[in-house]
Amino acid sequence: MPSVAVIGTQWGDEGKGKIVDVLTPSADVVARFQGGANAGHTVVAEGQQYILHLLPAGVLHPGKRAVIGNGVVVDPVALYEEIEGLRGRGIEIKDNLFISRRAHLILPYHRAIEQAREALRGERRIGTTGRGIGPAYSDKIDRLGIRFADLFDEPLLHDRLRTNLTEKNILLEQAYGQRGFQLDELFAWCLAWRDKLAAYLADTGQLLREAILKGENLLFEGAHGTMLDIDHGTYPYVTSSNITAGAISTGLGIPPSRINHVLGVAKAYTTRVGMGPFPTELCDAVGERMRTEGAEYGATTGRARRCGWFDVVMVRHAAWLSGCTSLGLTKLDVLDRYESIKICVGYAYRGKVFEHIPEELDILLQCQPQYEEMPGWQESTAGMTSYEQLPARARAYIEELSRRIELPVSIISTGSGREQTIPLRDPFASAP
Repeated sequence: MPSVAVIGTQWGDEGKGKIVDVLTPSADVVARFQGGANAGHTVVAEGQQYILHLLPAGVLHPGKRAVIGNGVVVDPVALYEEIEGLRGRGIEIKDNLFISRRAHLILPYHRAIEQAREALRGERRIGTTGRGIGPAYSDKIDRLGIRFADLFDEPLLHDRLRTNLTEKNILLEQAYGQRGFQLDELFAWCLAWRDKLAAYLADTGQLLREAILKGENLLFEGAHGTMLDIDHGTYPYVTSSNITAGAISTGLGIPPSRINHVLGVAKAYTTRVGMGPFPTELCDAVGERMRTEGAEYGATTGRARRCGWFDVVMVRHAAWLSGCTSLGLTKLDVLDRYESIKICVGYAYRGKVFEHIPEELDILLQCQPQYEEMPGWQESTAGMTSYEQLPARARAYIEELSRRIELPVSIISTGSGREQTIPLRDPFASAP
């Protein structure tokens, strides 16, 4: 009964979607446990590109059960559009999707508040996607949230919406100068989406418990990256949920002891979308080259990603937080043409060198990366499927990262397609 978690170790966009897709054939259930439609997983299967925001990548494989756990905040409009989009491409999602009745909804006022708040911040904006994720999580913590289960108790739903709108409309109209919402319209909106999605709702905690007790293989699909974690990331330039492996227990109702293997995913370099510190960022022709050759544009927003060299300090920090047992390395082929490649092994600040992430944002913003340089391989690795095929210098780079992070590498991606993968260890077979 091995279970495997796939966790991002950088600022997201590490290629987790592809790794989950590659591992799904070995799984019976694939489950999302946090985040919302602000995440975007890109999967290329049989020459077709699929961009998923809420649906677990397992939906692309027939016969696999896909779970959206209670830790996810769900925009019903975005979810339905995603389901219909896949259906239009011949992928039927009917009996294989299960959404937790405890999952909280993103309502129209959540989007409106987030967008207005970001606009008001101006130059001090965080760089959110404007999809209402943060306000939905805020309401969850404030005990003001609306869960899928609440949609079936109409008097309760109406009362909660009335209470919420009293506050939300004051905020929108008086603080942000925006139009408020009508109670009857919002109530009807909730009931309409309840009816459209009711067939997918389930007690996912019990579903996963039964799967574990039956000895089935579970794959836990993380969204975002560890450095965007609300507690352990570069706060306040973070997302609104916990991203580390510990969030699996709360976001799905899984005991920590049932997480057998944690696969941390990292790009062969580093990227970040939005605002916030980025010690290894390259604001020059090299960074622009990485962006172009890596097609570094956000799957959710289309925003250009900031690019820089691999940061060992950050990935080692993320691996510790989630208890990673192996590393997945993606986009190795993007580095194929570089004469030399740098690895950040520490941060310098006022005569001191940090080998860990400083907690103070101002210090991190002023840190200078300390690099070690390795010769590039200047040969194509694109599409390679065995470790022996890789140039000697590419293998040396991988082995240096593995040594410094103190984790074995279990999978290497050499392109966007499923088949463009080098499997070194099967996480399901190596799970204790």
